[in-house]
Amino acid sequence: MSSSAEPPLPLFTRRTVLTGALGLGAATVLPSAAPASAAVNTVPQIFGCAAWGARPSSEPVTILSTPPERIIVHHTATSNVEDYTQQRAFALARAIQDYHMDTQGWIDTGQHFTISRGAFVTEGRHQSLAELNAGARQVRSAHCVGQNTVAVGIENEGTYTSVEPPARQYAALAALCTHICSQYGLPPSEIYGHRDFNNTACPGDRLYALLPRLRQDVALQLGVPLLDELWQGGEDEQWDRWPGASEFLPPDALERALGRALGRQA
Repeated sequence: MSSSAEPPLPLFTRRTVLTGALGLGAATVLPSAAPASAAVNTVPQIFGCAAWGARPSSEPVTILSTPPERIIVHHTATSNVEDYTQQRAFALARAIQDYHMDTQGWIDTGQHFTISRGAFVTEGRHQSLAELNAGARQVRSAHCVGQNTVAVGIENEGTYTSVEPPARQYAALAALCTHICSQYGLPPSEIYGHRDFNNTACPGDRLYALLPRLRQDVALQLGVPLLDELWQGGEDEQWDRWPGASEFLPPDALERALGRALGRQA
Protein backbone atom coordinates (compact mmCIF):
# COMPACT_ATOMS: atom_id res chain seq x y z
CA MET A 1 0.00 0.00 0.00
CA SER A 2 1.10 3.57 -0.53
CA SER A 3 0.31 4.61 3.02
CA SER A 4 2.51 3.66 5.94
CA ALA A 5 -0.50 3.21 8.22
CA GLU A 6 -1.95 -0.24 8.76
CA PRO A 7 -4.99 -1.01 6.59
CA PRO A 8 -8.24 0.35 8.04
CA LEU A 9 -10.85 -1.68 9.83
CA PRO A 10 -13.58 -3.45 7.82
CA LEU A 11 -15.93 -1.22 5.88
CA PHE A 12 -18.04 -4.05 4.54
CA THR A 13 -18.86 -7.66 5.29
CA ARG A 14 -21.35 -8.82 2.65
CA ARG A 15 -20.82 -12.46 1.70
CA THR A 16 -19.93 -13.47 -1.85
CA VAL A 17 -22.20 -16.11 -3.24
CA LEU A 18 -20.72 -15.62 -6.68
CA THR A 19 -17.18 -16.60 -5.64
CA GLY A 20 -18.36 -19.82 -4.04
CA ALA A 21 -20.43 -20.74 -7.04
CA LEU A 22 -17.56 -20.15 -9.45
CA GLY A 23 -15.23 -22.11 -7.21
CA LEU A 24 -17.42 -25.17 -7.10
CA GLY A 25 -17.94 -25.08 -10.82
CA ALA A 26 -14.20 -24.96 -11.46
CA ALA A 27 -13.55 -27.82 -9.08
CA THR A 28 -14.24 -30.33 -11.83
CA VAL A 29 -10.93 -29.37 -13.46
CA LEU A 30 -8.20 -30.87 -11.31
CA PRO A 31 -4.76 -29.24 -11.67
CA SER A 32 -1.89 -31.65 -12.25
CA ALA A 33 0.21 -29.92 -9.60
CA ALA A 34 -2.35 -30.60 -6.89
CA PRO A 35 -3.48 -34.24 -6.90
CA ALA A 36 -6.15 -35.41 -4.49
CA SER A 37 -3.47 -36.92 -2.27
CA ALA A 38 -1.77 -33.54 -1.84
CA ALA A 39 -3.90 -32.52 1.13
CA VAL A 40 -2.77 -34.05 4.40
CA ASN A 41 -4.83 -34.88 7.46
CA THR A 42 -2.26 -34.11 10.14
CA VAL A 43 -1.83 -30.90 12.10
CA PRO A 44 0.97 -29.01 10.35
CA GLN A 45 4.10 -28.02 12.23
CA ILE A 46 4.03 -24.26 12.66
CA PHE A 47 7.20 -22.47 13.71
CA GLY A 48 6.39 -19.68 16.13
CA CYS A 49 7.89 -16.20 16.09
CA ALA A 50 10.58 -17.16 18.59
CA ALA A 51 11.74 -20.06 16.41
CA TRP A 52 12.53 -17.89 13.38
CA GLY A 53 13.96 -14.98 15.34
CA ALA A 54 11.18 -12.41 15.13
CA ARG A 55 11.64 -8.92 16.48
CA PRO A 56 9.20 -7.84 19.17
CA SER A 57 6.17 -6.03 17.84
CA SER A 58 6.49 -2.26 18.20
CA GLU A 59 3.37 -2.23 20.34
CA PRO A 60 1.13 -4.95 21.74
CA VAL A 61 -0.89 -6.76 19.10
CA THR A 62 -4.66 -6.57 19.39
CA ILE A 63 -6.44 -9.79 20.37
CA LEU A 64 -10.00 -9.66 19.13
CA SER A 65 -12.75 -11.27 21.17
CA THR A 66 -14.28 -13.02 18.15
CA PRO A 67 -13.07 -15.88 15.94
CA PRO A 68 -12.36 -15.36 12.23
CA GLU A 69 -15.07 -15.83 9.62
CA ARG A 70 -12.85 -16.89 6.71
CA ILE A 71 -9.37 -17.59 5.37
CA ILE A 72 -7.67 -15.43 2.72
CA VAL A 73 -4.86 -16.85 0.58
CA HIS A 74 -2.01 -14.65 -0.73
CA HIS A 75 1.26 -15.02 -2.59
CA THR A 76 4.37 -12.97 -1.83
CA ALA A 77 5.03 -12.18 -5.52
CA THR A 78 8.72 -12.97 -4.97
CA SER A 79 11.04 -15.27 -6.92
CA ASN A 80 10.09 -18.92 -7.33
CA VAL A 81 13.33 -20.10 -5.79
CA GLU A 82 14.41 -23.71 -5.51
CA ASP A 83 15.85 -23.18 -2.05
CA TYR A 84 13.42 -25.27 -0.01
CA THR A 85 15.36 -25.15 3.26
CA GLN A 86 14.18 -24.15 6.70
CA GLN A 87 16.92 -21.52 6.70
CA ARG A 88 15.33 -19.86 3.69
CA ALA A 89 11.87 -20.03 5.27
CA PHE A 90 13.07 -18.35 8.45
CA ALA A 91 14.93 -15.66 6.49
CA LEU A 92 11.75 -15.01 4.51
CA ALA A 93 9.76 -14.57 7.72
CA ARG A 94 12.31 -12.06 9.02
CA ALA A 95 12.41 -10.19 5.71
CA ILE A 96 8.64 -9.81 5.61
CA GLN A 97 8.57 -8.57 9.18
CA ASP A 98 11.38 -6.08 8.51
CA TYR A 99 9.59 -4.75 5.45
CA HIS A 100 6.24 -4.44 7.16
CA MET A 101 7.65 -2.73 10.23
CA ASP A 102 10.43 -0.59 8.76
CA THR A 103 8.91 0.40 5.41
CA GLN A 104 5.18 0.15 6.02
CA GLY A 105 5.40 1.38 9.58
CA TRP A 106 3.21 -1.43 10.89
CA ILE A 107 3.50 -2.82 14.39
CA ASP A 108 4.46 -6.32 13.22
CA THR A 109 4.16 -8.75 10.31
CA GLY A 110 0.87 -8.19 8.51
CA GLN A 111 -0.32 -11.76 7.90
CA HIS A 112 -0.97 -14.50 10.42
CA PHE A 113 1.01 -17.28 8.74
CA THR A 114 3.52 -17.78 5.91
CA ILE A 115 4.27 -20.94 3.92
CA SER A 116 7.64 -21.18 2.18
CA ARG A 117 8.16 -22.95 -1.14
CA GLY A 118 9.79 -25.69 0.92
CA ALA A 119 6.50 -26.11 2.85
CA PHE A 120 7.73 -24.68 6.15
CA VAL A 121 4.91 -22.88 7.96
CA THR A 122 5.85 -19.90 10.11
CA GLU A 123 3.80 -17.69 12.38
CA GLY A 124 3.55 -14.11 11.13
CA ARG A 125 2.02 -11.64 13.55
CA HIS A 126 2.80 -12.43 17.17
CA GLN A 127 0.27 -14.51 19.12
CA SER A 128 -1.46 -15.77 15.96
CA LEU A 129 -0.37 -19.33 16.71
CA ALA A 130 -1.45 -19.24 20.35
CA GLU A 131 -4.89 -17.95 19.40
CA LEU A 132 -5.22 -20.55 16.65
CA ASN A 133 -4.37 -23.30 19.12
CA ALA A 134 -6.98 -21.96 21.53
CA GLY A 135 -9.57 -21.76 18.74
CA ALA A 136 -11.69 -18.94 20.13
CA ARG A 137 -10.17 -15.58 19.15
CA GLN A 138 -7.94 -14.07 16.50
CA VAL A 139 -5.25 -11.44 16.23
CA ARG A 140 -6.04 -8.24 14.35
CA SER A 141 -3.90 -8.34 11.21
CA ALA A 142 -2.85 -6.22 8.21
CA HIS A 143 -3.04 -8.47 5.15
CA CYS A 144 -6.27 -7.53 3.34
CA VAL A 145 -7.95 -4.14 3.52
CA GLY A 146 -11.44 -4.45 4.97
CA GLN A 147 -10.94 -8.00 6.26
CA ASN A 148 -8.29 -7.62 8.94
CA THR A 149 -10.60 -8.29 11.87
CA VAL A 150 -12.51 -11.16 10.30
CA ALA A 151 -10.05 -13.23 8.25
CA VAL A 152 -6.93 -15.33 8.76
CA GLY A 153 -4.26 -14.33 6.22
CA ILE A 154 -1.86 -16.88 4.74
CA GLU A 155 1.08 -15.79 2.58
CA ASN A 156 2.58 -18.32 0.18
CA GLU A 157 6.15 -17.68 -0.95
CA GLY A 158 6.44 -17.25 -4.70
CA THR A 159 4.71 -15.75 -7.73
CA TYR A 160 1.83 -17.81 -9.08
CA THR A 161 0.56 -15.81 -12.02
CA SER A 162 1.69 -18.34 -14.64
CA VAL A 163 2.92 -21.36 -12.67
CA GLU A 164 1.40 -23.41 -9.87
CA PRO A 165 3.00 -23.71 -6.43
CA PRO A 166 5.14 -26.76 -5.66
CA ALA A 167 3.08 -29.78 -4.60
CA ARG A 168 4.68 -29.73 -1.15
CA GLN A 169 3.70 -26.09 -0.65
CA TYR A 170 0.14 -26.78 -1.76
CA ALA A 171 -0.01 -29.73 0.65
CA ALA A 172 1.14 -27.50 3.51
CA LEU A 173 -1.48 -24.90 2.55
CA ALA A 174 -4.21 -27.56 2.53
CA ALA A 175 -3.06 -28.87 5.91
CA LEU A 176 -2.94 -25.40 7.44
CA CYS A 177 -6.38 -24.47 6.08
CA THR A 178 -7.77 -27.76 7.38
CA HIS A 179 -6.34 -27.04 10.82
CA ILE A 180 -7.70 -23.48 10.85
CA CYS A 181 -11.16 -24.63 9.75
CA SER A 182 -11.13 -27.36 12.38
CA GLN A 183 -10.03 -25.06 15.20
CA TYR A 184 -12.47 -22.27 14.41
CA GLY A 185 -15.35 -24.30 13.02
CA LEU A 186 -15.11 -22.68 9.58
CA PRO A 187 -16.63 -24.35 6.51
CA PRO A 188 -14.18 -24.97 3.62
CA SER A 189 -16.33 -22.71 1.44
CA GLU A 190 -14.93 -19.78 3.43
CA ILE A 191 -11.49 -20.00 1.79
CA TYR A 192 -10.87 -17.09 -0.58
CA GLY A 193 -8.15 -15.28 -2.48
CA HIS A 194 -6.93 -11.75 -1.82
CA ARG A 195 -8.41 -10.57 -5.13
CA ASP A 196 -11.90 -11.45 -3.92
CA PHE A 197 -11.75 -8.42 -1.62
CA ASN A 198 -9.13 -6.00 -2.94
CA ASN A 199 -8.16 -4.71 -6.38
CA THR A 200 -5.11 -6.93 -6.78
CA ALA A 201 -3.76 -9.83 -8.86
CA CYS A 202 -2.87 -11.68 -5.64
CA PRO A 203 -2.62 -14.66 -5.17
CA GLY A 204 -1.85 -15.04 -8.90
CA ASP A 205 -4.03 -16.63 -11.57
CA ARG A 206 -2.69 -20.14 -11.12
CA LEU A 207 -2.92 -20.25 -7.32
CA TYR A 208 -6.33 -18.60 -7.45
CA ALA A 209 -7.47 -21.29 -9.88
CA LEU A 210 -6.45 -23.90 -7.28
CA LEU A 211 -8.76 -22.52 -4.61
CA PRO A 212 -11.80 -24.59 -5.66
CA ARG A 213 -9.66 -27.71 -5.35
CA LEU A 214 -8.25 -26.45 -2.05
CA ARG A 215 -11.78 -26.10 -0.66
CA GLN A 216 -12.52 -29.60 -1.92
CA ASP A 217 -9.39 -31.08 -0.33
CA VAL A 218 -10.04 -29.35 2.98
CA ALA A 219 -13.63 -30.60 3.00
CA LEU A 220 -12.34 -34.11 2.34
CA GLN A 221 -9.90 -33.91 5.25
CA LEU A 222 -12.58 -32.54 7.55
CA GLY A 223 -15.08 -35.15 6.43
CA VAL A 224 -17.70 -32.56 5.53
CA PRO A 225 -19.50 -31.80 2.25
CA LEU A 226 -19.04 -28.52 0.43
CA LEU A 227 -22.85 -28.21 0.40
CA ASP A 228 -23.34 -27.30 -3.25
CA GLU A 229 -26.94 -26.40 -2.59
CA LEU A 230 -25.85 -23.36 -0.61
CA TRP A 231 -24.56 -21.81 -3.83
CA GLN A 232 -27.49 -22.65 -6.13
CA GLY A 233 -30.30 -20.31 -7.06
CA GLY A 234 -30.99 -16.76 -5.99
CA GLU A 235 -29.37 -13.55 -7.12
CA ASP A 236 -25.58 -13.55 -7.13
CA GLU A 237 -23.97 -11.06 -4.81
CA GLN A 238 -20.38 -9.84 -4.92
CA TRP A 239 -18.14 -8.34 -2.27
CA ASP A 240 -17.83 -4.59 -2.06
CA ARG A 241 -14.18 -4.32 -3.00
CA TRP A 242 -11.84 -1.86 -1.37
CA PRO A 243 -11.26 0.67 -4.19
CA GLY A 244 -7.80 1.84 -3.11
CA ALA A 245 -4.33 0.32 -3.26
CA SER A 246 -3.96 -3.13 -1.72
CA GLU A 247 -0.45 -4.40 -2.42
CA PHE A 248 1.81 -4.10 0.59
CA LEU A 249 4.59 -6.44 -0.49
CA PRO A 250 6.38 -4.98 -3.55
CA PRO A 251 8.64 -7.78 -4.82
CA ASP A 252 11.76 -5.66 -5.26
CA ALA A 253 11.59 -4.23 -1.74
CA LEU A 254 10.94 -7.63 -0.20
CA GLU A 255 13.74 -9.21 -2.22
CA ARG A 256 16.16 -6.61 -0.84
CA ALA A 257 14.95 -7.26 2.70
CA LEU A 258 15.32 -11.00 2.12
CA GLY A 259 18.88 -10.52 0.89
CA ARG A 260 19.73 -8.65 4.09
CA ALA A 261 18.06 -11.33 6.23
CA LEU A 262 20.01 -14.11 4.48
CA GLY A 263 23.23 -12.11 4.79
CA ARG A 264 22.86 -11.71 8.54
CA GLN A 265 22.65 -15.45 9.09
CA ALA A 266 25.46 -16.42 6.68
